[in-house]
Amino acid sequence: MGETAKKTPEEEIQESKAYIDGYIKRARAAQAVVENYTQSQVDRLVMTIGKTVYDNAEYLAEIAVEETQMGVIADKAAKNKGKASIIWNSLKGKKSVGIIERDEKTGIVKVAKPMGVVAAITPLTNPTVTPMSNAMFAVKGRNAIIITPHHKAIKASTEAVDMINRELAKLGAPKDLIQILDQQSRTNTRTLISSADVVIATGGAGMVNAAYSSGRPALGVGAGNVQCIIDRDADFGEAVSKLIAGRIFDNGIICSGEQSAIVPADKYDEIREQFIKNGAYIVTETAEKEAFRKAIFTEEAMNRHAVGQSVKMIADLAGVTVPEGCKVIAIEADGFGEDELLAKEKMCPVLAVFRYSSFEEAVEIARANLEVEGKGHSVSIHSNNSGNIEYAAERLNVSRFVINQISATSAGGSYYNGLAPTNTLGCGSWGHNSISENLDYKHLINISRIAYFMPQNPVPEAGELWTAED
Repeated sequence: MGETAKKTPEEEIQESKAYIDGYIKRARAAQAVVENYTQSQVDRLVMTIGKTVYDNAEYLAEIAVEETQMGVIADKAAKNKGKASIIWNSLKGKKSVGIIERDEKTGIVKVAKPMGVVAAITPLTNPTVTPMSNAMFAVKGRNAIIITPHHKAIKASTEAVDMINRELAKLGAPKDLIQILDQQSRTNTRTLISSADVVIATGGAGMVNAAYSSGRPALGVGAGNVQCIIDRDADFGEAVSKLIAGRIFDNGIICSGEQSAIVPADKYDEIREQFIKNGAYIVTETAEKEAFRKAIFTEEAMNRHAVGQSVKMIADLAGVTVPEGCKVIAIEADGFGEDELLAKEKMCPVLAVFRYSSFEEAVEIARANLEVEGKGHSVSIHSNNSGNIEYAAERLNVSRFVINQISATSAGGSYYNGLAPTNTLGCGSWGHNSISENLDYKHLINISRIAYFMPQNPVPEAGELWTAED
């Protein structure tokens, strides 16, 4: 038998278009049905999506770790349960059908409308919970959604979607309301995002940039590199415990996880004791520092063999022996910003430690590190000084400041803060994103505004209008 002729780029594009057109056609048919659903019908679908992942959290965590070979089963299971719960709790009772708001003062009446077909690029690091959350937001807005998973997480992502669809079918939902590509490729992803009505991109910079270049409205995320400042007035035991819990969660692959500990130099001995108490192996020797730098980074980019791996695996890559039971590797930095490679995002249980003499210097260290990577994402601060917190907030260009919490599990929304629960954290123009907040259903609805004639509205005189307020 002769060899199969290699397809030309033009033939590949045509095949991809025919393949994706089938998905789009099915999605539009399903969306046309759900567009006529009542709020109660919509909310039942949304609840079922979350409840399915909640009920199968452990199983989905197991297959995700098995397939991707990264992360921690218990943490992924907790993430599946936690995100499903908090997102549904946030969405239930929220209006997304028909008239959703009346402003008596302005006379504006808002009417919610679907966007249509949502394309969602989902990441290797969250192969089950991100498809779930994107589907919940899309369906809340009466949209259909087509998911294109990471090529190394197709099995886990597909299983999650299939399980959800089986439960939705019991409610009589249209068959193709939630679809997932069964042929993953860059060409198919690019064809999909240029064919949908709106795109959500959660993942690497390449796919996020492709989404913004698709010609469709796109909602993407920027790189994480959460800087954690511990103020002098903080409870060091509590702060360090939370910081390390965030750093090691799911072996450090959460974009909102703490990356750097910025601590007061005059309190370092006390803080160091807390690090050791919480299972940290502290690296101080020059040779060991360099060994870890080479293990974690390859040509200044994250070493893919280190992503989501255990402390022992990271230590083995570096050729360093760490004590049994070690939870995190804490490396004392030699500089900050561009002068220290460890100032970058480290998607593994490794923490960089920086010391400051004044809170102003702490903020400058965080700023410089964020300029290297993570600008626009998040900052964690442990402090009881509102003046210092607001000082940092005025000077650091990030979308979220998480105060006295575990950033890894709180920046994406929590029962204990007012941030919208999500797995997609916008980073604003600083991170080359269209939103500087947590993505939720509001970003996946169009709004029609009824503007009534308001003859009683006051019209200012010229002298009043052009007077600046002090």
